[in-house]
Amino acid sequence: MIMFDKFKAMGAIAGLMGKKGEIKAAVERVKEKSGRTTVIGTGGGGAVKAVISGHLKVVSIELSPALAAGIATDERTRALAGNLIAEAVNDGMKQAQDMLKDAIATEAKALGLPDIGGLEQLAS
Repeated sequence: MIMFDKFKAMGAIAGLMGKKGEIKAAVERVKEKSGRTTVIGTGGGGAVKAVISGHLKVVSIELSPALAAGIATDERTRALAGNLIAEAVNDGMKQAQDMLKDAIATEAKALGLPDIGGLEQLAS
C-alpha cells in the first residue's frame, strides 16, 4: 500500500511540473489577494481589536476608551490589557491563516491539482 502512495505522489509531482507557469501565476494571485486583505481579531468581547494583514503582520491595535483609561491607573488592568491584546492578535492571526488556506485550496482546485496533504502548512 505504501508503494502505491509513493507512485501516487510521484504522479502528482510530475503533473505539477507540467503546470509550473500556472502554479507561479496562482502563487502571485494568492500573494496579491493576501496583500490587500485584512482581518480584525478581537479580545475581551471587543475591548481590543487587532488588525492583521493577509501577510500575517499586525497592522494596528485598538483599545476601547475604558480599557485605555484603566491602563493608566491600575496595574491589574495593565496585565488584563496585555492578555486581551494577545487574545486579539491570536484571533486575527488565526483568521488570516484560515483565509490564506482557503485561497491556496481554491487556487489548487482551479489548477486541477489533487488533494496533496500539507498544502495547508504553506499558510502556517
